[in-house]
Amino acid sequence: MFPSILIVDDEASILKSLSGILSDEGFETITVSNGYEALKTLETESPDLILLDIWMPGIDGIDTLKEIKKNFPTTPVIMITGHGTIETAVNATKIGAFDFIEKPLSIDKVIVGINNALNFRRLEEENRFLRKKTIEKNSITGNCQAIQELRQQISITAPTDAWVLINGENGTGKELISRMIHQFSSRSEYPLIDVNCAALSDEIIESELLGHEKGAFTEATAKKKGMLELAHQGTLFFDEIGDLGLKTQASILRILQEKKFQRIGSSRMLTADVRIISSTNKDLEKEIEAGRFREDLYYRLNVVPITVPPLRERREDIPDLVDTFLKQIAEKNRTIPKSITPDALKMFQNSTWPGNVRELKNLLDRLSIIVQNDTIDANDVPAPYNPKKQAALAFSTGSSLFSMDRLDDALENFENEFIARKLEENNQDIIKTARALNVDKAYLKKRLPKK
Repeated sequence: MFPSILIVDDEASILKSLSGILSDEGFETITVSNGYEALKTLETESPDLILLDIWMPGIDGIDTLKEIKKNFPTTPVIMITGHGTIETAVNATKIGAFDFIEKPLSIDKVIVGINNALNFRRLEEENRFLRKKTIEKNSITGNCQAIQELRQQISITAPTDAWVLINGENGTGKELISRMIHQFSSRSEYPLIDVNCAALSDEIIESELLGHEKGAFTEATAKKKGMLELAHQGTLFFDEIGDLGLKTQASILRILQEKKFQRIGSSRMLTADVRIISSTNKDLEKEIEAGRFREDLYYRLNVVPITVPPLRERREDIPDLVDTFLKQIAEKNRTIPKSITPDALKMFQNSTWPGNVRELKNLLDRLSIIVQNDTIDANDVPAPYNPKKQAALAFSTGSSLFSMDRLDDALENFENEFIARKLEENNQDIIKTARALNVDKAYLKKRLPKK
């Protein structure tokens, strides 16, 4: 398919000659003689590029350019004129013109300008596609109320430059949330640098964050940029910041407050223009009370708190998560996505998932490998997610029942375990479970553990 070009000029000779030459070069051309006709044509046609004369009667080229950029912002426009000035060229470029060519036209310049503009548009479209794919990859799956509220929080917070503290259990997707915030921020064109706080000791913190010059210390065999420098104009993500020691916390607080730093062994002062996002699986207020986390660092980081709910509080999202993960696994392994039976899916929804979304994904990774059929069935689901297999495992391994000396203790222990399993099978529905066990509802309530 040949690129199409809309030529807008009030000189008939220019329209005829340009149209003929460009057609010979393999382009499809549309010609109009004024800005008004150009705007009307754009409502019905979708040219790949516009050649636009500046000096025309009625709507001139600059006003036409403004309207084009307002309604068709991705269509590249090259301005042509016989009375060009630097001021006019600068003005047109500010409005959004890709290039500016003076009359008498050099056909070589016109062809080069067109090819450059079309290549630039292609790269922009590829970037938009890749950005869309990246956003889709980093988006959080689910439509429960808690996730909808989380998305709203992200959409409000991301465009700002506010620092964010993400709270949540291990495996809930805190790193994913940090990437969503970065992707929707004004810093998305710049790096997101992850800082693994569990790996940051007091000895290496300054070298990792600030960087160092060659020879600054014994191990410094080459110059190294620190994470602050690498994240310049982007985002620095402190993953599990609650794992840092007090001395390391003090170093980070000083660096973040000053916003200026020097590489170790250098006298040059650098500026850190970064947005800070942190995450933690700990209750930092309790950590402060216990003397394990600095209060001043906490208030520095906790400008906008965001909490990610555990999977057990969003069970209705499990079918969507399973579907998404199975497709991702198949894409990675270049296979056809496996399906899952309703019974197997019900087991997933009834499980407690202490490892949250990460645990669910790991299980699906394993099942996608070991299940030979196209469908994952309830029989494929292992313990402890499968109540029957978990019960069989408890008996086969000689659980605590067989370590008891008294028969009545063992009977009571078994009954409690049996009731708990049946409740899990029936999604904690006491009435349904009592009916299935043929016991009174009041008796079942008495056997439940005290909360």
